[in-house]
Amino acid sequence: MAKIVIVDDAKFMRMTLTNILNKTDHEIIGEAENGIEAVHLVKELHPDIVTMDITMPEMNGIEAVKAIKSENKEVKIIMCSAMGQQKMVIEAIEAGAKDFIIKPFDETRVIEAINRVGS
Repeated sequence: MAKIVIVDDAKFMRMTLTNILNKTDHEIIGEAENGIEAVHLVKELHPDIVTMDITMPEMNGIEAVKAIKSENKEVKIIMCSAMGQQKMVIEAIEAGAKDFIIKPFDETRVIEAINRVGS
């Protein structure tokens, strides 16, 4: 069972991911709505996995991945992006993200990504 932090500036997207992940045996231990919050939450809660939106105010997902990875190499990050953000997804993977899922979320794909990086 992995401990997960969900990061997205849209409450609806956080709720959608929560609803999907509640069907698994993983535990959601926190939520953040921007990259700055995400960096603090990861330091505080030590999750196994973070789902990270790319486009957010204050600090975007790629900057947040770099900041998190510089302090915690172990945490696994899955990027969440809308269609057409391939260039940013590649940047995120280069920054240390392990996988990505496309919005709108496909329940099966989300669970597969979480299980793959979490195992």
